Amino acid sequence: MPRYPDNTISLVADVGGTNTRVALARDENLLVDTIRRYRNTEFAGLETVLRRYLDEEGNPDCIGASVAVAGPVRDGRGELTNLDWAIDSETLARATHAETVAVLNDLQAQGHAIGRIPDENLRLIVDGDETSGAASLVIGVGTGFNAAPVHETPAGRYVPPSEAGHANMPIRTEAELRLCQYVETAHGFPAVEDVLSGRGLERIYAWASSEAGLHNELQAAEIMAACDNGSDDVAREAVSHFIRTLGTVAGNLALNHLPFGGMYLVGGVARAMTPWYDVFDFAGAFRDKGRFAGFMKNFRVSVIEDDYAALTGLAVHLNALRQ
Repeated sequence: MPRYPDNTISLVADVGGTNTRVALARDENLLVDTIRRYRNTEFAGLETVLRRYLDEEGNPDCIGASVAVAGPVRDGRGELTNLDWAIDSETLARATHAETVAVLNDLQAQGHAIGRIPDENLRLIVDGDETSGAASLVIGVGTGFNAAPVHETPAGRYVPPSEAGHANMPIRTEAELRLCQYVETAHGFPAVEDVLSGRGLERIYAWASSEAGLHNELQAAEIMAACDNGSDDVAREAVSHFIRTLGTVAGNLALNHLPFGGMYLVGGVARAMTPWYDVFDFAGAFRDKGRFAGFMKNFRVSVIEDDYAALTGLAVHLNALRQ
């Protein structure tokens, strides 16, 4: 006997640069005990990952399937910068035989999860007013950087895609100008993602080390560990600079989108920074907007500590498509 009745279950998958997480969902509810993680290098493409997963779950008859892609999505096709996989609606439908399919940017998926995340998985870092039904904003800080506004409309929730991480990095001080020039010399165009990501933290550390005449390099996890245990002043300076820059960029995005419904930081790097937001005054950098500093108190910022929020968002989006 099948584990699930036909046409009652959806498949959702979150495709990152290194791993793909796959799960089943019933309506808007993620079935947590079905979550599995697969290492991308062990598979030829997404279709083989999904077929493996379905085999392991007893080949349920899925009514819907949706995938979140860590990269730009257009016309039902997603692209990852460091993974040569075909990720499109046709591939998804062929692999799952689902009747309703959708391919989303990973931040779009996170946006659809807003309002469905338990309070215990939300950590407030900047207090402020919050208006029910108003626009929200999700900011992803992990392997890359991106942001997605979340709009409530009469036709349902709308989460448009963006590539905010590829805008110019902000420059206000002489030190930020030197960092910009360092990034530009070593890596080309100095984008937000080049400093606000895992590899961005590594670049900030390398720059801060060169400023101190040391020329050391560390991996992101090593930088965070050294900051945590107080063994490296350069690591502490790198994390401080990272958080102040993140505050500036988040404040800019708040003014762009006016997310009176709340702002949410997601991603592994955003979570790793949680102990340091207050220490290095994220809120001060966020609100440092001159005569608009008071206006910035309208925005509330939280960190999402639910590692499966994108999967939940995919389930929510699929359920809305079927209504």
